[in-house]
Amino acid sequence: MLEATVRVTNTLGLHARAAARLVRLAATFSSSLKIRRTDNDSEANAKDILSVLSIAASRGVVLQLIADGADESDAIEQVKQLFADNFGEQ
Repeated sequence: MLEATVRVTNTLGLHARAAARLVRLAATFSSSLKIRRTDNDSEANAKDILSVLSIAASRGVVLQLIADGADESDAIEQVKQLFADNFGEQ
C-alpha cells in the first residue's frame, strides 16, 4: 500500500469534469485507489464518480491518495500528476 498527499489547486475544485477525469484515470489501474479528505476524514473510491463527488473537495482541500495493488506506484504518480496539472483546466 502506498500513500501520498495532494492539494486541490484548480479554481473549481474537484467538480464533475475533474472528477470524471480522475475516475477515468483510476479505472486504468488494477490497484484499488481511494482519496480521503484530511480535514474531515471523508473517503471516496476513486473509481466511482458519485463517491468522488460526495467528498466535495473544493479549492485548497488537502487529499490523501491511497493505492493498494500491483500497479500502486504508477497509480499514485499518475494521479498526483493529474492534480499537479489542474486536471488540464488552467
